[in-house]
Amino acid sequence: MSKIAYLCQQNESDPGKVAVSVIVRDDVLGVRGRSVFCFTMQTERTTELSEEKIYDVIVIGGGAAGLMAAGTAARAGRSVLLLEKMEKSARKVCITGKGRCNLTNICPPEEFLEKVRAGRDFFRPAFRTLDNQALCRFFERQGVKLEVEQGRRVFPRSGKAWDIADALRYWCSDNGVETLLNARVREILTVGNRVYGVTYRNKRGFTRKAEARNVILATGGASYPATGSTGDGYGLAHAVGHTIVEVRPALVPLESGHADRFLLSGLQLRNVQVALLIDGTVADEAFGELQFSRRGVEGATTLRLSRRAVDALIDGKQVALSLDLKPALSPEILRERIHRERESLPPDAFFGELLRKLMPRQLVQPMARGLHIPTSTPLHQLTDQQVDELIDTLKHFLVPISDYRPFEEAIVTAGGVSTEEVDPETLQSKIVRGLYFAGEVLDIDADTGGYNLQIAFSTGFLAGQLKKETIHA
Repeated sequence: MSKIAYLCQQNESDPGKVAVSVIVRDDVLGVRGRSVFCFTMQTERTTELSEEKIYDVIVIGGGAAGLMAAGTAARAGRSVLLLEKMEKSARKVCITGKGRCNLTNICPPEEFLEKVRAGRDFFRPAFRTLDNQALCRFFERQGVKLEVEQGRRVFPRSGKAWDIADALRYWCSDNGVETLLNARVREILTVGNRVYGVTYRNKRGFTRKAEARNVILATGGASYPATGSTGDGYGLAHAVGHTIVEVRPALVPLESGHADRFLLSGLQLRNVQVALLIDGTVADEAFGELQFSRRGVEGATTLRLSRRAVDALIDGKQVALSLDLKPALSPEILRERIHRERESLPPDAFFGELLRKLMPRQLVQPMARGLHIPTSTPLHQLTDQQVDELIDTLKHFLVPISDYRPFEEAIVTAGGVSTEEVDPETLQSKIVRGLYFAGEVLDIDADTGGYNLQIAFSTGFLAGQLKKETIHA
């Protein structure tokens, strides 16, 4: 019987490197403990800091935006310190796209920008600097093979988000970024209107200081807090004078008080037209997939409509979703379809049998109850008015929305550092010289489909260039 063992030994001169030996023991073949091969694996370049060193830039946050900013600055020859409060960087990247990482969307530029719901014009310069095509080329140069799926969404071909995270980590390490993990920044240090460093709490709980000529704040938002996105950046930015636009969940499931939500739970509808009603008026629409849960609704259409739904709920307005279950059929054609289905059934058929021909089984009882027509009603007793009501409900199945799910279930955060106080051409603060912003900490967010990660990468890339041409005093 053969046994394989892996022997890992940290490189004392560089803690970011691990030597891995693969050892095979085969008692049958008489091979005992033979080292078959050995290789060195570069992980994150960790560091022990000297408080006397002054860096060119300190990057706060090791997510998509922070890693892109740090690597960009280091590649230009600048000394870079990356401070990440978790035990490993890029944790949120590793869970995006259900663990597959939908890193961007390759739709045309103007179509892409239309998907940005807040901060669209502000984001334009960053997107020009690193657009979706350039981002794909970047990852391909790092050895990550990509593929385009339905909706022009881009994923690593391996289907593993870890490949994107590892590519960013290795790129930063190869370019000399020094990374300090388990380091929670407590304050951005300024003198006058100029940044000069940060204080942070290290793994042992001691407060330390690190100095730099520039600081990039890329702490992310408040969604998925288990990955480290707990909204720390808002407090840091506010403490140095920045305005924080109200923070709330975006791209988030919605709660419903529908009487039959438990019966509907687990039902997944495809190719439905969903209208968002605010105080009875259509405010937005989306086409695609919707899924019922025990608490309400989720799925792509729900997420796309959730931002405006959340804002309306906060404002105390009445919110509902109206589902067109037969979007390809006009009311007239739908009436003909119902007539054909009735004709195909035996004379003693019941109303429930007709419904089962028109919709998924889980919808039958909720539909019948909403129409106040028992499923046991003989089909021949169905009146023309009841047929009209059935058609109307198939085209406008109403799901009342009572609330939204918390940040723990939100994909991104709406709100953040006001873009009015940040130069869009450089992403430098208009209030504090040398302070830059990147990623979800800014008041920018977009639809689901790869758009938000592109925002993180583009703003990280621009911030990492540390441009100063349009500095405001």
